[in-house]
Amino acid sequence: MSKLRVTVLMGGRGSEREISLLSGREVVKNLDRKKYEVEELILNNDLSLLLKIKTGVVFIVIHGKDGEDGLIQGILDFLKIPYTGSGFLASSVGMNKIVFKRVIEHLGVAIPEWRVYKKGIELNLPCVVKPVDQGSSVGVSVVKKEGDFKKAIELARGYGEVIVEEYIEGTEVSCGVLGNDDLRALPVIEIEPKNDFFDYEAKYCAGKCEEIVPARISSEVERRVKRDSMAIFRTIGCRGFARVDFIIKNGKPYVLEINTIPGLTSQSLLPKEAIAEGMSYSQLLDKIIELAI
Repeated sequence: MSKLRVTVLMGGRGSEREISLLSGREVVKNLDRKKYEVEELILNNDLSLLLKIKTGVVFIVIHGKDGEDGLIQGILDFLKIPYTGSGFLASSVGMNKIVFKRVIEHLGVAIPEWRVYKKGIELNLPCVVKPVDQGSSVGVSVVKKEGDFKKAIELARGYGEVIVEEYIEGTEVSCGVLGNDDLRALPVIEIEPKNDFFDYEAKYCAGKCEEIVPARISSEVERRVKRDSMAIFRTIGCRGFARVDFIIKNGKPYVLEINTIPGLTSQSLLPKEAIAEGMSYSQLLDKIIELAI
């Protein structure tokens, strides 16, 4: 029986390049060599490298720019090469926080109040300042004092357009979803960062955050988080896998964002959720590939 060729695509040109490389190497290490012929492809500035991909399936592990915003998906669609995860449209919607919020507002899910930043905007502190199209909390600041607002805006504007979001203090959780037509929500995971919020350092530095799975929430709240995660996944047209992040305040889940290519490092949330479901890291990769082909 011939093996399936899997090209693990990592790197990219964005601010999350180093995390992509960590995720990609973890994927390469854990793919079952009895099933797959594995090739590692590190993407730099030259997107023409994609033209060298041979038949099989591409396992996209590029977070943020290029990999999560739909660019690479569009190129692979044109080349008629199957790939893991969501397609061009769902990827671009999920990456752009403005579009994402507007798309899911009609679902009846709760989201923090938010506005696109414009000069002279009135402040309600505390607030969260975010770039519109970055992941891994890159460029994100929690502003508690008016004097810190300008610095937060300057940081976020280094990545493009900016939104200002209501700060909600509560329990942060995340819920992974697997599937195409038939969806499956993984156990909800609770995030307890040692920093002010679940920032880049808390996400990727060992010892900076504690993850508890299953989350210490009521069964009713857990059902709502899983239901909302699958509804959002379906509404924006995701496929394969994704992860939806929430803040829970007074028993009410508020949707923060969706990650259409969530981290797959040894510290990442999705693999920990899968393990809690009884699925090893390698089995999770098998499932993601199965959903791609």
